[in-house]
Amino acid sequence: MTKDTEVDMKDVELNEMDQEKRPITGGAGNGDAGSPTSTEKNGSIKVKIPDEIETKFTGLSKEELLRVAGTPAWVRTRWALLILFWLGWLGMLAGAVAIIVQAPRCKDLPAMNWWNYGPLYQIGDVQAFSESQNLKGVEEKLDSLSQLKVKGLVVGPIHVAPADDPVSLNFEDISSDAGNLEQFKGLIIAAHKKSINVILDLTPNYLGSGPWFSNVSVTNVAERLKSALVFWLNQGVDGIQLSGVERVASVVPSLWADIRAIVQNGTAEGKRRILIGVTAKTSAVDVSELLNSTGVDLLLSGALRSKSMTATDRAQTVQQLLSTHNQTQLAWNIGDRKEGHLATLVGPDMVNFNQMLLLTLPGTPVFNYGDEIALADEYTKSPKMLWDSLEDEETNGTATKEKEQRLACRSFFKTLSDLRGKERSLQHGDYIPLFNSTSALAYLRQWDQSGRYIAAFNWGSDVVTLQLAHPDRPAQAVVQVSTDKVNLAPDSAVGLSALELGPGQAVLLQFPYVA
Repeated sequence: MTKDTEVDMKDVELNEMDQEKRPITGGAGNGDAGSPTSTEKNGSIKVKIPDEIETKFTGLSKEELLRVAGTPAWVRTRWALLILFWLGWLGMLAGAVAIIVQAPRCKDLPAMNWWNYGPLYQIGDVQAFSESQNLKGVEEKLDSLSQLKVKGLVVGPIHVAPADDPVSLNFEDISSDAGNLEQFKGLIIAAHKKSINVILDLTPNYLGSGPWFSNVSVTNVAERLKSALVFWLNQGVDGIQLSGVERVASVVPSLWADIRAIVQNGTAEGKRRILIGVTAKTSAVDVSELLNSTGVDLLLSGALRSKSMTATDRAQTVQQLLSTHNQTQLAWNIGDRKEGHLATLVGPDMVNFNQMLLLTLPGTPVFNYGDEIALADEYTKSPKMLWDSLEDEETNGTATKEKEQRLACRSFFKTLSDLRGKERSLQHGDYIPLFNSTSALAYLRQWDQSGRYIAAFNWGSDVVTLQLAHPDRPAQAVVQVSTDKVNLAPDSAVGLSALELGPGQAVLLQFPYVA
């Protein structure tokens, strides 16, 4: 072969290929063997494909951009886009303003104090309250009280005060049966860490026949009480409780004004101190007059204590006190240090019933220690507190059942107290009577746009049907808490047009706010 037709043995021979598979070649002639498509007739062909040339877009230069940006068309486009942007922004702003204007305005929250946000818990006998039988033992139980959402402890009286002996009265000395000053100060510090306030009961003659001795002694005792108040407030207490306030207020009004000023005009850690009065009065008229004449922050009374009261009587008592006083001034209690425990006064089967009543009425609920577990007075008004988590119990069926009942009662209390502490309608909402008869009572608690609550009670021995339907309320509500777990199970929906409530049963219903 000649040099012009010499090929690499790896090349494909065209004459061995089918005619259809032969590559298209240029015309015969003087093809350049070095060209990309050099061929030889009836010979072989060698194809050389040049490398692809990568092309990169480098964008417009600064000069080119300036030339384009200055053209009339681009100027008009920019203005159009700018106008569209601002029109869209203004449209969204107008829409937001319209939504805000049309939306209902939230109601201003009322002025409240710390004692309006949850229950107060009275420990009249420190020895009976804990295994340690002293103030240190009270401190050891703070975790349990915190779980119940207790806002304040009313401790004592714990000062030295022999019965009917004003000479030996010593307000500033803690009885050795209760503990000592260091224990009390430790209790205050530990309680404050759990957002629980401590109120000291300083009733002078708490072991005797009368709280303020004879008229001759009242002036002297009141003067000594003034200096004692300064002492205890300096120890960090958040308030003072006194029984028989009507007596000193009427006998020595100037000294009572001084006592009030010492307690109420000061603050503890930036919060107001409370002055609580205790009276044996039971009528709404008397309680209302004492609230005005004594000027106490809260007044504990027997207004709801009488067993002979009908549901109508209770409704009238609540309504009358609310008509003359703001609910932040009202306190609701049934038992106390002198009268005894809730289970004794209303019966063990009605403890949960009355827990619901106290925790849903407009005002501050006040409980005696052990009321959360239906503790009853057997031989004394200061029975030993039962702590199931620490106390060894017999394993027979009776003991187990009693323990389960106490724990169930406590759980019921805790559920209600949780709701009372977080729901504005129950904290400070309006009180609207819905139904009232001699045996049954129902009322609505509502606040602005918060969820609404209906509390219904049947003190009678027969089933009652409550008609609670209204155009402003939905046809149904949801059971939140109930003493009747069978017919009114929690989270079940019930109709409001004919709510059936069994004898001795109570229920708390909830329905949402609808604009």
